[in-house]
Amino acid sequence: MKIYQHYSIFGFSNSYIIGNEDLGKALVVDPAELTPTMIEKIEQHHFDLRGILITHNHTHHINGLSTIMKIYSPTIYASNAKLLGFQCRKVKDGDIFREAGYEINAIAVPGHSQDSIVYLLAGLFLFTGDVLHAGLIGKTSSAFNTNALAARIQQKLFSLPDNTVIFPGHGPPSTIVTEKNANISYQEGFAEHIRSNYDFFV
Repeated sequence: MKIYQHYSIFGFSNSYIIGNEDLGKALVVDPAELTPTMIEKIEQHHFDLRGILITHNHTHHINGLSTIMKIYSPTIYASNAKLLGFQCRKVKDGDIFREAGYEINAIAVPGHSQDSIVYLLAGLFLFTGDVLHAGLIGKTSSAFNTNALAARIQQKLFSLPDNTVIFPGHGPPSTIVTEKNANISYQEGFAEHIRSNYDFFV
């Protein structure tokens, strides 16, 4: 497995290409945009783009769908039936499916958005969208919802193996053990003291 991170200035967000070099197939996660660099990466490796994994329906994570669907014919996986007019294969919490040669587990973790789904690939690589970032959990609309999201993350994600690698929608990668030990969102009173300028992760 090769994972290529692409940083987009559109929403300061991460997109990922996941390449299966043995099978010549690939996935894209949260296409904020489709740049010439990303197309070159796909074409230079002769990847057959088989699927797109969408973590949630926010513009700066799906804006590149329109361009991708003009060039390739992947299946779009999301918790939504349609995105930008494109039919999706709906996934729900607990679904396990295979695409591009990988087993993929879908885990629903609502809070930042109601449709938030994270994807665990090959039992080790976790694509979290805006649910969980390095050092911070996703923004919500209230202190109550922030605490609820923190609890869901503890229950559903912190139970994964410590060496699980986190690839978030914004910021650098991390690991489950790092977030257990150092995520500031778990400091006492964090949710109640969020300032209004906590608006980077939207």
